[in-house]
Amino acid sequence: MALADLSGEFAALYSGTGRPSIAPEMLLRAMLLQAFYSVRSERQLMERLEFDLLFRWFVGIGVDDPAWDHSVFSKNRDRLLDGEIAAKFLSALLAQPRVKKLLSSEHFSVDGTLVEAWASMKSFKPRNNPENGDNPEGGGRNAPADFKGQKRSNETHRSTTDPDAMLYRKGPGMEAKLCFIGHGLMENRSGLIVGARLTRVSGHAERLAALDMIQGVADRPVAITLGADKGYDAADFVEELRALNVRPHVAQNTSGRRSAIDKRTTRHPGYAASQRIRKRIEEAFGWTKMIAGMRKTKLRGLPKVDWAFTLVVAAYNLIRLPKLLTVPA
Repeated sequence: MALADLSGEFAALYSGTGRPSIAPEMLLRAMLLQAFYSVRSERQLMERLEFDLLFRWFVGIGVDDPAWDHSVFSKNRDRLLDGEIAAKFLSALLAQPRVKKLLSSEHFSVDGTLVEAWASMKSFKPRNNPENGDNPEGGGRNAPADFKGQKRSNETHRSTTDPDAMLYRKGPGMEAKLCFIGHGLMENRSGLIVGARLTRVSGHAERLAALDMIQGVADRPVAITLGADKGYDAADFVEELRALNVRPHVAQNTSGRRSAIDKRTTRHPGYAASQRIRKRIEEAFGWTKMIAGMRKTKLRGLPKVDWAFTLVVAAYNLIRLPKLLTVPA
């Protein structure tokens, strides 16, 4: 399907010599299996390839062929980052003629979800003295620490394990974690994710990512709609959407404030429909976290985690497509 469309770009990435290479189409198929079957690590994936005929058939390995070494698999996977293959794979999947017929071009929803970083709170150390708290006994471990009474923030502290991860609290009374935030743009007809990206956390990250993703589909003479939760109810965000000819079907946030969404928007029946359908994007985020392992990433650095998030979003679309493409008897 979309794998064949990207074969030319894959070949360019694998023209070098040195470490044994894995055919890129096989590599992507193996990574999709890792998401589909909740395989926790590359080592376990290679062990599964040793004996599982289903895995071997899907990847394209012969019955008597040896499975790859897990370190070779990881090294080849990292090389795909140079070509932004995950984003191109998602685009190629959505561009398939049978898939394209399922997509809405007028109604969309957007949301964000936290992805916990592969870094402990002990690695969150002062920027001006990152050696503070190192384990004097070595062994690659952080020393035991007691953070009670200490004030820590992203301005004064930084993770030495993953400097791209930032401290963030989802809501009042909840614990702060080192994490990233993943963003998804869903079309409302079939519930497929048509845009995905991952950014550092901040108070404006969700709205900025939403504007960036919707610009690619808003370039048309007819207005489109964008559904979102009350976290997107901000006057500047609503005005930016209207400037792009996008109708902001955003949930009203009236908790001690005045909502930026008034009766010009809420009086239309389409507003209620968008608010009902937009919640389906949570199904995609739930699958990527519970099944595909994105609740807590096992990669470090914003580019790698962004790549993995986009790939599991494409995997979610592949899971949904067989049901959507089924023709009634």
